[in-house]
Amino acid sequence: MVALDCGANIGVHTIEWANLMTGWGEVIAFEAQEKIFYALAGNIILNNCLNASAKHLALGSSNGKITIPEPDYLKPASFGSFELKKRANNEFIGQAIDYTHANKEIDLITLDSLNLVRVDLLKIDVEGMEEEVLNGALKLISTHKPIIFIEIIKSNKQNLISLLDSFDYKYIHLGMNILAINQDDDCIR
Repeated sequence: MVALDCGANIGVHTIEWANLMTGWGEVIAFEAQEKIFYALAGNIILNNCLNASAKHLALGSSNGKITIPEPDYLKPASFGSFELKKRANNEFIGQAIDYTHANKEIDLITLDSLNLVRVDLLKIDVEGMEEEVLNGALKLISTHKPIIFIEIIKSNKQNLISLLDSFDYKYIHLGMNILAINQDDDCIR
């Protein structure tokens, strides 16, 4: 089994899944914030999750670079709620984020560009970029039909549902998330 943790933060899901899948599965975790990525990678090793890997990347609908602001990691904040892009209604994370002086350039890739041979579970919690990540994973979704767990509170819920509908996914609303399972998946028959 292969699980993708998109927006892994410090690895809460990554660690749990890797521990549960020891000997029979793997987790690939993606985190865009450099300092949080270091915590993720450290947590993977500290928990002896040798079936997990961490990637310091942003995910989206195209390949290239993205320039993001960097919060002050020495001040208290909800770094898991940090949004890479300026939007009309960015969430206040406990400190003001100056998007006009974004200066941290990181790689931006699509999940499709990874050409993965297997994906069974796709978790997407990328603070408003969920639709972009799905649009960069159209081939992956079509080919592998993974179970998808996606946060919807900062994205256009109807656009996400329309995209899932186009791939014959059934979905369950779970508060601020959607659990989507392809209609051909044995677990819903």
